[in-house]
Amino acid sequence: MDLKLSAAPARGRKTGESTEGRHRLRNRLIRHYQLYLMLLPCIVFFIIFSYIPMGGLILAFKDYQFNQGIFGSPWVGLTYFEMFFQDPLSLQIIKNTLIISAMKVFLAMPFPILLALMFHEIKRKKMQSLFQGIAYLPHFLSWVIVIGLVQRVLAPDTGLVNQVIAWLGGDGSTFFLMEERAFYPVLFWSYIWKDIGWSSIIYFAAIVGINPALYEAAKIDGAGRLQNIWHITLPGIRPTILIVFILSLGNILSAGFDQVYLLKTPGNMNLSEILDTYIIYMGLESGQFGFGTALGMMQGVIGLILVLTVNWISRKWFETSIW
Repeated sequence: MDLKLSAAPARGRKTGESTEGRHRLRNRLIRHYQLYLMLLPCIVFFIIFSYIPMGGLILAFKDYQFNQGIFGSPWVGLTYFEMFFQDPLSLQIIKNTLIISAMKVFLAMPFPILLALMFHEIKRKKMQSLFQGIAYLPHFLSWVIVIGLVQRVLAPDTGLVNQVIAWLGGDGSTFFLMEERAFYPVLFWSYIWKDIGWSSIIYFAAIVGINPALYEAAKIDGAGRLQNIWHITLPGIRPTILIVFILSLGNILSAGFDQVYLLKTPGNMNLSEILDTYIIYMGLESGQFGFGTALGMMQGVIGLILVLTVNWISRKWFETSIW
């Protein structure tokens, strides 16, 4: 009897708390309805183009037949995953993907941070805006245009680089895009040129958000510019750097299809064949939709595991995390 009496108030408290929570949520929705209406198109976009298509992942475990549809096609289990890892090229493809992804995630990360620091040191606002606009512009060019420029600059005989080499007395007929030794440098620096400005925006915003009183106090103590950057600016944007790094790990097995595909030539095939290009070839060009879906699913699952793991480590050791 006592147990029943003690349990009744507990249930009443839970009901009251849930009712109060619903009232708070409703009041918040009414008070900030403009913001939620602005958010609504974004939510609808991701539901239509990101969450609903996830149902197609079932193709990774089915032998797709046009006349039977996705759900009517026979199950094949883990056959596609076994096929990929039994392929002699699979290890080379994974290696190429990881190398290119590591270049973009780890080696390229300091460049937008340095550019943001440089922008912050420009005291004239008009000059700062001018340089920022110039740096942001390449981001809005498609990879087709960027790689077209690269091909013109590196073209044998007529390219700018070969003309300079010939002017200096060397051989000006080198076809750089057909040589393996030139593939990684061309890929890396073209990526930096295109995205360094756009990637610096988030770091520049984080720098601007640092309390100016910290710089004034450091100036009184006799700190110079480099000391301010090392002891105030970089620690101040460390949470931003960690969050951007964590999010970038989700694409560790996606090295960027557009750029790599356009730079691929018979001469650099051993380095330029990555998972993204292999998925397009097997899934679309060869019509093996289930096989391509399985590889794409593998990319997503591994990226999710990496993000969750590094996010947990960052929360534990640096007290910074996405959630």
